[in-house]
Amino acid sequence: MGRLGVLLLNLGGPDKLEDVRPFLYNLFSDPEIIRLPSPLLQAPLAWLISTLRAKKSQENYKKIGGGSPLRRITEAQGQALRSQLQQNGRDVSVYIGMRYWHPFTEEAIAQIKRDNIEELVVLPLYPQFSISTTGSSFRLLDRIWKVDPDLQKIKYTVVPSWYDNSGYLQAMANLIATELDRVKNPSAAHIFFSAHGVPVSYIEEAGDPYQKEIEACAALIMQRLNRTNPYTLAYQSRVGPVEWLQPYTDVAIEELAQQGVKELVVVPISFVSEHIETLEEIDMEYREIAEHAGIETFARVPAPDTDPTFIQALADVVVKALNDRPKLFSETIQPQKNTKLYPQERWEWGMTQSAEVWNGRLAMLGFLILLLELWLGRAQILQ
Repeated sequence: MGRLGVLLLNLGGPDKLEDVRPFLYNLFSDPEIIRLPSPLLQAPLAWLISTLRAKKSQENYKKIGGGSPLRRITEAQGQALRSQLQQNGRDVSVYIGMRYWHPFTEEAIAQIKRDNIEELVVLPLYPQFSISTTGSSFRLLDRIWKVDPDLQKIKYTVVPSWYDNSGYLQAMANLIATELDRVKNPSAAHIFFSAHGVPVSYIEEAGDPYQKEIEACAALIMQRLNRTNPYTLAYQSRVGPVEWLQPYTDVAIEELAQQGVKELVVVPISFVSEHIETLEEIDMEYREIAEHAGIETFARVPAPDTDPTFIQALADVVVKALNDRPKLFSETIQPQKNTKLYPQERWEWGMTQSAEVWNGRLAMLGFLILLLELWLGRAQILQ
């Protein structure tokens, strides 16, 4: 076996307040985020949205220490994974590739080439597949690979999703059990899974398997937890003028309070690292909603981060990928027969889930609504 590498993929986030606007600019400069009739419009629109959104986003990052901890945590996960694989007899180099901030995916690929890696496992830090997260990253890598003869010499395999990995399920069950045992009434507390949402059109029109995998994941975690607590799965971070997966997290919290629920144990199911959506959106915004609605206990299960059971699970995923038949980017971008990337390859008006979602069928009306939301500071993006 030649030199082995593991590429961990994630979205990225601004390290400090000064990074917020350029981070947003990078996000909105990506034609996978906003589809316009002409590429010439991309930069001006990215500048406009990032400028309008920067102040509000900076305020949110100030609440969690002045920047995203995502890079630091992901690098710690990479180091822990490397150590675990070495203990298992695999000498590997681990690389971090972020979509919209340093270290960018392109930076990681350049280092992989310099290190003369001969075999590579590409592992997204998204347990569940979505065409707008894992699919988007694979699509970028596919484009990079196709034009680089040196990369084409590397034997690689990709991991589309790993939500049903036994170690991951056990790690989540352990974290939930620990938090459950800290509340007043562990046997009656309501377990509340909150996942990042996607537009309904992704599921119904593009065949995205995300909802199916999230629902299966929550059920499998509850089986592994082996407790009789009731549970709810809801979706957070909806934005824009289109319909998103329901129930919505904020609405579901209020409805549970109306039903008499007093203790919530909140589980960020689609996130494996602490970041703006756990530390600010869940811990602050949703906690406030819960308290105002009459919830007496709002306990939040931590993201796995570098939990040893979780890191072992990642190591198991890597080893399994090495032992399985290699998978190509082109094979996993479309995991089901009816799944297609959304928006389509041809130029059309529209906006994808990784930011404010602008539905092409609403065209300029949707765009005006989006700008209004941005101006009022109501929009929340995945960071």
